[in-house]
Formats: sequence, C-alpha cells, structure tokens
Amino acid sequence: MDSFSSHSSMGSGSPQMSAEDFKDQLKNQLAQAYAQEFLETVRDKCFAKCITKPGSSLSGSESSCISRCVERYIEATGIISKALFNAPR
Repeated sequence: MDSFSSHSSMGSGSPQMSAEDFKDQLKNQLAQAYAQEFLETVRDKCFAKCITKPGSSLSGSESSCISRCVERYIEATGIISKALFNAPR
C-alpha cells in the first residue's frame, strides 16, 4: 500500500486529526513561514541598505551596518512575539 492510500483510509471511520495536533501543525507551519519571511526581510532590507559596492568581501562599515540591521530585526521580532503570545485570549 502506498502512503497516499494509507492516509486516505484514515478518513473512512478513523477519527480526524485532533484539535491539539492541528494547532501544533499550524504553529509549525507559521514558524517556518515566519522564519522564511524574516530571512527574506533581512536579505532584502539590510543588504539593500548596507551593501553599497558589491564585491568579494564586506567593508568594515558594511559589516557593522548589517550587524546593526539584523540586531534591530531580531529585537523587533522579540517584541512582536511577546506581544502576540502574551495577548489576552
């Protein structure tokens, strides 16, 4: 039996995914999407802002700029995460 057949047989008579499993799966998918978005933002915003002359290495000022930019995004991410997870439900 292939994996598709075994999954499709779950729907006939077997209980569906529990609400807790669904929440966990959704949280994992959101975390992955958030990480991807974070990396894209850092790449797009920080590199566009900080890299003035693309080359084989970073200048000191480019390296410092990227470090500060990434630190700001990490800090902002922490603030937003705390606000979301500590919000009244």
